[in-house]
Amino acid sequence: MLSLCVFADTGHSLMVEISVSESGPFLSPLPDVTDMSLQVRSRLGLADVITLLNVVIGTVAMAVAVLGEVQLVAQLILLAAVADGLDGIVARFRGGTEVGPFLDSIADIVSFGTTPALFIFVAAREEWGPLSDSPELFALAAAVASIFVIFSVLRTALYTVFVSEDETRPGIQNTLAGTILAAGYLAGVSSVPLLLGATVVLSVMMVAPFPYPKLLNRDAFAMSTIQFGAIFVPTFADRLFPRLLLVAALAYFLLAPRYYWGE
Repeated sequence: MLSLCVFADTGHSLMVEISVSESGPFLSPLPDVTDMSLQVRSRLGLADVITLLNVVIGTVAMAVAVLGEVQLVAQLILLAAVADGLDGIVARFRGGTEVGPFLDSIADIVSFGTTPALFIFVAAREEWGPLSDSPELFALAAAVASIFVIFSVLRTALYTVFVSEDETRPGIQNTLAGTILAAGYLAGVSSVPLLLGATVVLSVMMVAPFPYPKLLNRDAFAMSTIQFGAIFVPTFADRLFPRLLLVAALAYFLLAPRYYWGE
């Protein structure tokens, strides 16, 4: 079999294959390049669009972190968590796509891996002042942020390969870890040593051998209602909504492996 490149008068080339058989040579065109399209529109569903919105929120949160708006970053992390829960609900009711789980994993790394890590670093800078003046504090804040990203990426990669969608998953979700940190800050927990210590503990718990069942839809809806309050009116009634959200998230963190009422 031979391949020839034929040039037409227009200057464009056409690749053809020449097959030689007993009956003589004949020409066959190579595969149509249009079949190689990613077919984005036909392969994405509504749940995937919400997942991409989650990525947008996470990216905006990182941009806001660069500006030093720590509270707004915390609010955006919670908003990304709402989008993360919503895409799962939509996928269950309207059906998901083959690419959906992979998109969700990548979105989690952006919104609940990198963004919370940057949030913690900026919160430390806000409390301690310019970290460029103190290499030791800079190294500490950067190390803790890096630990959070590493464990988030590790958890996401292992789950994508080895854990099926219907299994009860060991280790806390990076969504939960980011929610606890953001809700804690909005609830008034601004002590940097406490935030850094909590970040390390939550990072390790992402791969801990404790089963954490998924929230049932009714519980996810109740949590989202409180989250909306924490996002849009975080200081209402002496930080009522962030504190309620923190208590609920910590209750799930501590009790869900053995006492989650939905299972």
